[in-house]
Amino acid sequence: MADAARTLPTEPASGLVVAADAAGQQEVLTPAALAFLEGLHRRFDPVRQARLADRRARQARFDAGELPDFRADTRAIREGDWTVAPVPAALQDRRVEITGPVDPKMVINALNSGANCYMADFEDSTSPTWANQITGQQALIRAVAGDLEWTAPGTGRQYRLDPAANTVLIVRPRGWHLDEKHVQVDGQRLSGSLFDLGLFAFHNAAALHARGRGPYFYLPKLQSMEEAALWDAVLGHIETTLGLPVGTMKVTVLIETLPAAFEMDEILHALRGRIAGLNCGRWDYIFSYLKTFRRHRDRVLPERGQVGMTQPFLKAYSELLIRTCHRRGAHAMGGMAAQIPIAGDPVANNEALERVRRDKVREAEAGHDGTWVAHPALIPVAREVFDARMPGPNQLQRRRDDVAVDRDALLRPSIGTITRKGFDDNVEVCVRYLAAWLDGNGCVPIHWLMEDAATAEIARAQLWQWLHWGERCGDHGERPCLHLDDGTPIDGSLFDRALLGLPARLAGQNVAAAGRIAEAIELLDRLTHADDMPEFLTLAAYERLA
Repeated sequence: MADAARTLPTEPASGLVVAADAAGQQEVLTPAALAFLEGLHRRFDPVRQARLADRRARQARFDAGELPDFRADTRAIREGDWTVAPVPAALQDRRVEITGPVDPKMVINALNSGANCYMADFEDSTSPTWANQITGQQALIRAVAGDLEWTAPGTGRQYRLDPAANTVLIVRPRGWHLDEKHVQVDGQRLSGSLFDLGLFAFHNAAALHARGRGPYFYLPKLQSMEEAALWDAVLGHIETTLGLPVGTMKVTVLIETLPAAFEMDEILHALRGRIAGLNCGRWDYIFSYLKTFRRHRDRVLPERGQVGMTQPFLKAYSELLIRTCHRRGAHAMGGMAAQIPIAGDPVANNEALERVRRDKVREAEAGHDGTWVAHPALIPVAREVFDARMPGPNQLQRRRDDVAVDRDALLRPSIGTITRKGFDDNVEVCVRYLAAWLDGNGCVPIHWLMEDAATAEIARAQLWQWLHWGERCGDHGERPCLHLDDGTPIDGSLFDRALLGLPARLAGQNVAAAGRIAEAIELLDRLTHADDMPEFLTLAAYERLA
């Protein structure tokens, strides 16, 4: 980075303030790096704020009864004959990608895992404490340099990068809606997106480019082509500032919001010089469906366990993504398998692995070019499935011209029920995840699933929607209201009893961050009883983080 840094100011302007301190901060937040971040903020934050205002305005229209649809003003893009720029060699084969937070142990294990790619996640699986952000950036700097090591406290076990490992690093910054409160410019918070991606690029882009490894990024939570165009402008500016050829930085966009599903062609087009593919971010997509239709009684979903990828609206979304990507020369990545090994119960473990295998068979046979796993133990399962069905590096030749998806197919609600166990499990997952997140851990094993912010958001959004429609159903409060499958009304008392009974339910279990459970219960209680569904669980919780 030394050559690129010489083109930048050596000191940040007086308007930038870092209001926190963490071990190793001086290594990451050098004067030149801070000046670089300040330049990004001043150039792009006004546009970011405008795009966030667009989101709020569109959601208000959805709340008033409007339905998402394909845009009339971009029909020419959807119907045009164009393709994206060629995908680089390092991203041609992405059949198995592992994802996880950015702590040093995870970075080492993921890069040594044998997966084709590792998505280092500053977003849904990282609790954005200041210490976690600095430690994560340090870990990635050292991983790119090849000298990352970590020693486990207590046991003294040492972890080192395998020099022979060939896993490709992809970084996911936080979404446009998230701020980095510890860095302010003229009293305004820096964008979490610009902080995460900008800082990583500043320190690592030149080295990765020299090795033909990017840098590469996953871009989360986009809702429109205009938001994609903002990313394209940011990345182009970074390339120019750091002296990289335009188009060096490649991205994959997660289609994990319902509005984005109607703009997949447009998002690819906005990023056509640097996009490698789209990803089925299934858990966030379900959350987005819930949030988009929070005021639509006719689109309330059943409990989370019944909303799988074979449900018609999810099947339509994934197949449309494959068709759109392959038509444009981009990869269509499958979704996350959140299962983790079930220790001490080989029968249950084999059943869980079989569910993963069936899910990956569905993805490979549908035409996906690769998939995600949350745990190294799932890599062999996913690889075996894709190796058997995808002998080449990808399936771009499968155009899926048989897929015809209209608006109604993407919006069709699921059929199912809400059981008492499903209701109580949502409460438990929310509280346990929130407690761990507040304690600095953004990726939490609960009931043999790796829960992150996306899955917790599903549970939280469902609780809000069920409770509000259970108590306020009908145009004027008429019955019938929502019920559990045993006939129990879903109302405030049912939720309150579940919260009150949770400490006893958790007693004797090995619960992460048990000391934060009461705080998490209070926060979930407040958010669920709020008249308006909060946009994101993590926005309110973030103010409580160090």
